[in-house]
Amino acid sequence: MDTPSKAVGDQGPGATKGGRGMNGRATDPATEAFVAHRDLLFTVAYEILGSAADAEDVLQETWLRWIEVDLAQVLDHRAYPVRITTRQALNRLRTLKRRKEAYVGPWLPEPLLTTPDVAQDVDLAESVSMAMMLVLETLSPTERAVFVLREVFEVDYDDIAAAVDKSPAAVRQIAHRARKHVDDRRPRKAVSPSEARAAVESFRRVLKTGDLQGLLDVLAPDVVLVGDGGGIKQAALRPTVGADKVARYMLGGIGKNKLSIAFAPTVVNGNPALLVHLDGEIDGVLAIRVEDNRINGLYYVRNPEKLNHVDSETPLTVR
Repeated sequence: MDTPSKAVGDQGPGATKGGRGMNGRATDPATEAFVAHRDLLFTVAYEILGSAADAEDVLQETWLRWIEVDLAQVLDHRAYPVRITTRQALNRLRTLKRRKEAYVGPWLPEPLLTTPDVAQDVDLAESVSMAMMLVLETLSPTERAVFVLREVFEVDYDDIAAAVDKSPAAVRQIAHRARKHVDDRRPRKAVSPSEARAAVESFRRVLKTGDLQGLLDVLAPDVVLVGDGGGIKQAALRPTVGADKVARYMLGGIGKNKLSIAFAPTVVNGNPALLVHLDGEIDGVLAIRVEDNRINGLYYVRNPEKLNHVDSETPLTVR
């Protein structure tokens, strides 16, 4: 059984009563409530897990539990499915942790081609950026869930406590600890979206021309390049640090490649990125972090198992 799509009545189970879907068929209240918050629930699961595929599985599990709930006993049709989603995401983290332990090379979050409104929401764009998602990876599962629910989605402490099976007092302590941890590691203040796009465009041009000095000019001295091939595609097994090393590594790789390479600007996880094509086929996604008008973070996802959400936009929301 699939979860209901936005086209209520066209797809999804339980179209029996209540409102009416896009094709005129009746839809039941449980379906209506779930569809109304589906994008929110996916965003919650994705921010906790860093994996779109696992977030979709969590939505399926949430839906199966949601349709068994007596809606007459549910006071908040937003908070309750968020609670279910959080619990399922925390359960899923155990499986994901085992996969990461066996992963070949650095692990990066699964990139999402996002809708324009995500980039316009500065707070949301920061929370799903590749850099911030990597910071969230350094939290414990409960800390991550509490931080995401409180700082990103502004869920109250009582509802978070119910979601993570802790007392509200304990949740406040966890939130404080997680906030400090993230603040100590979060990226410094980024530039405006227009400045970020300009830096990425300069970066794209110098990659195309192979201009070493031009590349050094656009990279921050402490830039970090992280590649994720997952043992399927070739990628460096350790991060490359420093402008000179990163520039020579990238230009060397381009120079050795006998295939036609193209870099197409796009927006991934609410931030500027490049889709990398080899002979017209997608090779990977290069997510980019810009600070002080220079690039200081490059995250190259080549693992083909993580490229299923870069051919169509994924809506994300905190509401």
